[in-house]
Amino acid sequence: MTSHWVERDVQVRALPVESDVLDRIIVGDSAPIRQLKRMIAAVAVSDAAVLTRGQTGVGKELVAEAVHRLSGRTGPLIAVNCAAIPADLLESELFGHEKGAFTGADRARVGRIEQANGGTLFLDEIGDMPPALQAKLLRVLESRRIQRLGGGSEQMVDFRLVCATHRDLTQAVEQGSFRADLFFRISVFPLTVPPLSERTADIPLILARMISDRLVENPALDAPHFDPAAIRALSAHAWPGNVRELKNVLMRAFVMFPGRMITSRQVRDNLLGMQMPDMDSDGADCMPEPPTPTASGLPDPSRFHEALTRLTDLDLRGYIRDIEVALIEAALDKRQGNVAQAAEALRLRRTTLIEKMKKFGIRRGLPV
Repeated sequence: MTSHWVERDVQVRALPVESDVLDRIIVGDSAPIRQLKRMIAAVAVSDAAVLTRGQTGVGKELVAEAVHRLSGRTGPLIAVNCAAIPADLLESELFGHEKGAFTGADRARVGRIEQANGGTLFLDEIGDMPPALQAKLLRVLESRRIQRLGGGSEQMVDFRLVCATHRDLTQAVEQGSFRADLFFRISVFPLTVPPLSERTADIPLILARMISDRLVENPALDAPHFDPAAIRALSAHAWPGNVRELKNVLMRAFVMFPGRMITSRQVRDNLLGMQMPDMDSDGADCMPEPPTPTASGLPDPSRFHEALTRLTDLDLRGYIRDIEVALIEAALDKRQGNVAQAAEALRLRRTTLIEKMKKFGIRRGLPV
């Protein structure tokens, strides 16, 4: 029974696309993202159903796109958000209908499942699918046949299924709101997209891609720039909205700081804190930037005294955090990523340094 199922449903085909397509779709080179890309590359060339899990805003739809592009299927990628369509319309959206099937059905309509024939069907937020539709979807997955609403005949369909959810479907199965048999059908190969807070090292690459895409859409825009301290401030943020929130922050940067270099204070106060910047400021009243990992020495305290005479206020905690991050990164660079030696150089306990590194999103030297 098992071998027959594998032979029918998990056929493997050669990879027909260029090898860098995955890097273009999913941006990042952190350890969690490299692991995710390896998993995608492994499963894409099969027909196994994929269940993508992750928080809202992490980019689960990009996993579906990557799986489809790497699969070699010639049909389209058809996406349906099960949470965005009212329950009474979702059945017609998925299965289609014949003319006269219900009031207002003045013509026949091809459903999304039928449209995905030869390609990939992506069901986003499948955890929100009503129980009655779960049963109908299960039958389609088992029989590979579909019948439109109001229709009298069935037709064969061939599609790759990728689902996504931010819900805990295991818990939903236990509570009875999601069918156990459907859960096991759609979760042959589960993938988890890490939250942005676990891959802050990817923020510069993600920002660069977002800026590039934005300029392609509108070449007349003047792109903002982020200095190293600003990147560290972004990395220290919790990112509850994940990559979607980062995109919003970048859009604010285009509005507030077109063509300007953004500092850590502007990240915290303006982009994250939503205070309007002083557009007349030329930056002369800013604190000197914390030392970078390549700096040859610490700044003289008099520089801070001079800067403070021109400031009306100061985010002391944020500024000291930037200094800590810079010195930790410098110590790790000098000790080739050896955490124990870096801790000794900073006169910290190794466990204390590790706690600070996790707090600031510094992954170098830590186990993957």
